[in-house]
Amino acid sequence: MDQSEERDLDSLEEMDNSDLDSDFEVQQKSHKRRPLKAALGTPPPKRPQRRTAARSRSNPLGVSPEVTSPSFSRRNPPQVSHEASSSQRRERSQTSAVHLYEAVRSGKSAIMTVVDEWLDSYKMEKGAGLLELINFIVQCCGCKGVVTREMFDSMQNAEIISVLTKEFNEDSVRYPLSSPGPQWRRFRVCLCEFVRMLVRRSQNSLLYDEYLFPSLLALLTGLSDSQVRAFRHTSTLMAMKLMTAMVEVAVVVFTQTEMTHRHYEVERGKGVERRAQERLEELQAAYAELQEHQEEIRSLMNAVFKGVFVHRYRDRVPEIRAICIEELGVWLREHSGAFLNDGYLKYLGWTLHDKQGTVRMQSVRALQGLYREKDFIGRLELFTSRFKERMLSMVLDKDGDVAVEVIRLLLLIQQGLACAAGDFLYHKLCREIQDMEVENHRITITFLNLLISFYLQSKFHDHGAYLVDSLWDTAGAELRDWETMTSLLLQEKGQDQSLKDEEEGALIELMMCAVRQAAESQPPVGRAPPGKRILRMKDRKTQAQHRRRLTSHFILVLPQLLAKYSADVEKVSSLLKAPLHFDLETYSSTGRLEKYLELLLSQLCGIVEKHTEDGVLEACALVACALCSDNYTFSARANLAISQLLDGQVDRFISQLNELLQGVADEDELYSAYTTLKRIAAFSRSGGGVYAFQHT
Repeated sequence: MDQSEERDLDSLEEMDNSDLDSDFEVQQKSHKRRPLKAALGTPPPKRPQRRTAARSRSNPLGVSPEVTSPSFSRRNPPQVSHEASSSQRRERSQTSAVHLYEAVRSGKSAIMTVVDEWLDSYKMEKGAGLLELINFIVQCCGCKGVVTREMFDSMQNAEIISVLTKEFNEDSVRYPLSSPGPQWRRFRVCLCEFVRMLVRRSQNSLLYDEYLFPSLLALLTGLSDSQVRAFRHTSTLMAMKLMTAMVEVAVVVFTQTEMTHRHYEVERGKGVERRAQERLEELQAAYAELQEHQEEIRSLMNAVFKGVFVHRYRDRVPEIRAICIEELGVWLREHSGAFLNDGYLKYLGWTLHDKQGTVRMQSVRALQGLYREKDFIGRLELFTSRFKERMLSMVLDKDGDVAVEVIRLLLLIQQGLACAAGDFLYHKLCREIQDMEVENHRITITFLNLLISFYLQSKFHDHGAYLVDSLWDTAGAELRDWETMTSLLLQEKGQDQSLKDEEEGALIELMMCAVRQAAESQPPVGRAPPGKRILRMKDRKTQAQHRRRLTSHFILVLPQLLAKYSADVEKVSSLLKAPLHFDLETYSSTGRLEKYLELLLSQLCGIVEKHTEDGVLEACALVACALCSDNYTFSARANLAISQLLDGQVDRFISQLNELLQGVADEDELYSAYTTLKRIAAFSRSGGGVYAFQHT
């Protein structure tokens, strides 16, 4: 570990109490805006939901420097219209809590139904409903204690937790979340779904009532700070899942707010005659209400992050730390606008040093989800530079599973950085073109000339596939301009735009790399994470369009290119890769293309006769094998041409066989027999000569 990483670890305690650069600062207003406090009693009077649309949009969003748990005040119990004895209410609450717990534990009831039923009871009597939820949480922790109505009305959260702690069986190491077996794994899943559904079903009303969720968070925050592991583990899981669910709602509300604001601005921008004043007022009111909702959610998320996460991500229990890091990865990915900054990313970096492999694994997987998104690459640059040494060293992690995931992460980082480098190169070349004041019809030619020059001058000039892949997202149009590239290659020496021999070779290599990328829509080896990439429907459609277009173009010009460069081993070997990426059915789609098939076969046979190099012969054999496939209606014609070629080679060898066997062949005859056998062998290895040998 280098000194910078040691400083990162040493500063962990300090950073926990530093400015987090977050998007969740609770702003205290001059009017009576109650801070995030809640009692397990009477809900406070609800403040007006609709404020003026002029309310500050530029309100800074950030976590306050002091990372302290939010405080929660107590209020009198709610007043209900019907009178019930204390014992009756206590019995009803306990019974309801048991029913709620059993419904979640068994997993037999639909969680949405369970949540809806509880919400109905809560709306009828908030105090009793909240007490039921509290006892449900206590039971989920494995505690046999019960929060009575008297405790609910007269005691603070800390006092209630203290009483429950005394009643908890600390000798038992088992509690629902730590118990083995499929039943308890199902319980965990159902509990997480319960929390998610509770937020989801409350997102249009109760999430903003300033009573239910602040009260729930007050209890979970207190339990998460308990010395009892069962309380900390269960409450942390629920708080983290609660936060994740609120993040999902926050994204939706943010989108609605932006859309409503755009509609409002459009309506306001209309002339007085065309403007609908009633519609404008409705949009203004809706926008103000959505801003109010954003502020409420922001305050709740701020309470969870500061009250639970910043304390529990370094809990002494690895399972609790892993929960925090796993959910942090979700927040960063789902609500990148609020969370994807160094104030939150640093927690992932710190936990890469965790002593437990399970925690390191969650951190690595969270980073994989971020680096997989190309839009995030620029915002991850500082994190990458700060923690790259640690990530590289983790390839040798003592936990083999972690090492495997780190390798996958590094592959994602490599691909993302390559795209960023390609974007930089593209814009640099474009700036040079602008400075040269090139005419519009010569822009692509100039770009290709500059790219060829860069490719030849760089020390990695033999990795064209990776250069093309890096530029694919930004310079895809130029790299798929087959007409311009082939016209440059077909120009005769001495013409105005003709290329030098070395430049022609570079352009052919880059062009063939672009052909492969367009036809396959797959990055080269090492640029994609392990496993087969499944293309989306939109990507498959784009791939098919690119393949049809390059096929239609190269069917016409490839014979000319092969004729021009047939004597050059490297150039002709590269050009012969093109037919392997064609949609070969195109040859039989119309009669006028049959002559181009004949031209291709003629050039192919001529190249075989002309060359003896293994690379050229293998490239010819692969093309012949593809054309002779029984999948195509023209395969008989291709087979005939290839069989005639190989018949000639076999006849030539047989004519020399007697001299060879008698040992009277001269040096030229030996060389001729040797090259003939090389040609036959190349086709027999590829399968392209099977038909011919069957008919010889």
